[in-house]
Amino acid sequence: MTTPKLRMAMIGGGRDAFIGAVHRKAAALDGQIDFIAGALSSNPDKALASGRDLGLPADRNYPSWRAMLDAESKLPRDKRIDFVSIVTPNDTHFEIAAAFARAGFHIVCDKPLCHTSAQARELCDIVSQTGVVFAVTYNYFGYPLVKQARHMVRQGLLGNIRKVIVEYNQGWLATALEKSGQKQADWRTDPARSGAGGAIGDIGSHAEQLVSTITGLEVEAICADLTHFIPGRRLDDDANLLIRFKGGAKGVLIASQVEIGHENDLRIRIWGDKAGLEWRQENPNELWYKPDGQPVQLLRRGNAYLSDDAKAATRLPPGHPEAFFEAFANVYLGAAAAMRKDPKASIDFPTVYDGARGVHFIEKTVESAASDRKWTSAQWKP
Repeated sequence: MTTPKLRMAMIGGGRDAFIGAVHRKAAALDGQIDFIAGALSSNPDKALASGRDLGLPADRNYPSWRAMLDAESKLPRDKRIDFVSIVTPNDTHFEIAAAFARAGFHIVCDKPLCHTSAQARELCDIVSQTGVVFAVTYNYFGYPLVKQARHMVRQGLLGNIRKVIVEYNQGWLATALEKSGQKQADWRTDPARSGAGGAIGDIGSHAEQLVSTITGLEVEAICADLTHFIPGRRLDDDANLLIRFKGGAKGVLIASQVEIGHENDLRIRIWGDKAGLEWRQENPNELWYKPDGQPVQLLRRGNAYLSDDAKAATRLPPGHPEAFFEAFANVYLGAAAAMRKDPKASIDFPTVYDGARGVHFIEKTVESAASDRKWTSAQWKP
């Protein structure tokens, strides 16, 4: 590295957390980011203990995010953190992100962005006013073959898009796991912390973002059926949507966490009037291309025939699998390039505007499911 590493702080992600460790490993993967500070829990004692576990220096190991914001804001710019990574439950994203962005710190925030469209628009306004970089970790965006699929659609290889089917199938909430005290199940099934959507917010938002990334299609209307199969559960654990896209394309979106036997099965199929595409997250190094009247083609990660964006997101030669951590790291790489204003790097990552569109999508899905009319206008305007 010929330039200094970016200095990262984390909020949340301490003891017993899953996603915090993923973020830290992904951010460190390419040697461009140092994790130097943290407020790793909403419980001050647990926050400090978690920081000690990870070897944070005592003067950068904070009991709360407010203490961190106050202390880091007082440091010279060449000493203070460059950005915060927010990996807390959904209900805290808005307050934390707004405070740090207003203070001029760059942001990397887990999805969903926040609870309401009003909050999302305020975050968009803050970004517009301050110029901070704001990335949202829709991590599946980072897979090389997702970028290849996007390139092929944009190049017209599928022709006019007619139909999209996207599924995110999980089975981990097929029982009342939240009643056991399991941390991830507990907050994800709590409307106060998770927000208006259960499965549709947790994993359905990933599915919507994948469709938007690859196809560029804009949702026009939604007809949604949301169900909670587990007695007493207050948020949906199964979502089935029909989607009308601007321009005439049709879509089906499934997001379920009660499909026993499924682990993390995110998959997408796209058909145009010239060809089809198919990609599956559990086998992410393969992309199937199905041109009309020609043999089906299998495209594999790491090969020279892929697009520049796909190659830029690749670290290893063909036949050496890359997957979840590397895709996550690509979101951090894109955000880091934007923070540095690096003209030579690939500045390609989901932004606050993608996050805001995702919040709008969740709201409109919940609205449709509650409506007798079902079909609900869902166009989003940035």
